[in-house]
Amino acid sequence: MATASDVASPLCTWLVAACMSAACGAGTDSSSPRPKWRRSSATWSGAVGPTRVRRSMSRRFAVSGKAMAVALQPEKGVIEKKKPETKQRRVVVTGLGVVTPLGHDPEVFYNNLLEGVSGISEIEAFDCSGFPTRIAGEIKSFSPDGWVSPKLSRRLDKFMLYMLTAGKKALENAGITDEIMRDLDKTKCGVLIGSAMGGMKVFNDAIEALRVSYKKMNPFCVPFATTNMGSAILAMDLGWMGPNYSISTACATSNFCILNAANHIRRGEANMMLCGGSDGAIIPIGLGGFVACRALSQRNSDPTKASRPWDTERDGFVMGEGAGVLLLEELEHAKQRGADIYAEFLGGSFTSDAYHVTEPHPEGMGVILCIERALEDSGVAREDINYINAHATSTPSGDLKEYQALIRCFGQNPRLKVNSTKSMTGHLLGAAGGVEAVATVQAIRTGWVHPNINLEKPDDNVDTNVLVGSKKERLDIKVALSNSFGFGGHNSSILFAPYK
Repeated sequence: MATASDVASPLCTWLVAACMSAACGAGTDSSSPRPKWRRSSATWSGAVGPTRVRRSMSRRFAVSGKAMAVALQPEKGVIEKKKPETKQRRVVVTGLGVVTPLGHDPEVFYNNLLEGVSGISEIEAFDCSGFPTRIAGEIKSFSPDGWVSPKLSRRLDKFMLYMLTAGKKALENAGITDEIMRDLDKTKCGVLIGSAMGGMKVFNDAIEALRVSYKKMNPFCVPFATTNMGSAILAMDLGWMGPNYSISTACATSNFCILNAANHIRRGEANMMLCGGSDGAIIPIGLGGFVACRALSQRNSDPTKASRPWDTERDGFVMGEGAGVLLLEELEHAKQRGADIYAEFLGGSFTSDAYHVTEPHPEGMGVILCIERALEDSGVAREDINYINAHATSTPSGDLKEYQALIRCFGQNPRLKVNSTKSMTGHLLGAAGGVEAVATVQAIRTGWVHPNINLEKPDDNVDTNVLVGSKKERLDIKVALSNSFGFGGHNSSILFAPYK
């Protein structure tokens, strides 16, 4: 192990030693006057400088070994002050907010999932007749009225409108009235909601305006295109002064935000956190980009059958849009205000495949490591996991790699059930984990897990006893795991359980 003298910079070491030598009288006559320091008129940079300065420094470096030791070690009798150990605080879910192709209320959204309703349809927002993919999990009817001011509504990108609306709906769902809001310690309330794609439409509109003149550009195009601004504006609106930022890790964004938000509460840095993700990338440049990746399904003639995780006829994922937001709260804080507690957040983890830009690791090493670390963080045994909301996007390789990793981790559990919300919503990109976290919490609350629709010809390598069938199934969930993975090899796993 390196010592302090190994890693300290020479200049820093010299200054400390010189100061300690003067203070302790090492190598000097204590009765002699303190030397007068004069600023040299010479200019120098780093270790290179005038000869007079370098010689002066050399003399100072020649102080005794005793003085150096004193400089780098604490004096005897000095007791190092340690931060008192605190018990990790428990985190619970007290509010849910969604904007999705299957509804903008958590109850409506989950009931549609339980009934196997598909939110995939033909794109109507723009003419996509020239694209090989013309379907998506598009939100057909949405109004921010009552949630976002008219002035902001005209300026903000869709992903921000979805985020602000879902965030405020989560507060309403949690019973945060105006009176309760006034009494909150707003320095302990934060917002951590991310986006994978950010304000693509705002940025695209700015580029089109620039073709005419920079004078035609929206003066807010830069701030309203950044991924952090949704969280920032929501915090401004609420007056919440606690942790406030966003994380962008592609399609794993929401889970990263949820776990980091929970950690702020665990460490005592916040009492309440709005967290999750939002994306609104169903615009020409967004669709075109994923078409160019050859990642999308082209089942245009039968949209509701296009998203089919683990089915042999899957041909790519289906883009979706929306937002999913949780209100996480410290347990005692929630109990004190009489909140309804929907579930407990137990923990989670992140890892990196460090393998490929878009492809998962062929052996699923990053996913397995992520799950193992999530279990360790949560203090949960493998056999306690009996429900998994999988990332499963309906891609040929991704679905199987995740399934194989899950079986390696939990294959000995005969009670395990796995499903994919994306079979009905499509892939909501950075919002996927937030929306799926809401679905996971709703499964815990209701005791029902939603079906895997379109699983008509299961892949030979999957066990249909593990996968939920074509109808909803009753399940007394002990611990639930929700996975999200993203381009770049980002892996994330978070765990929820019934509050007891």
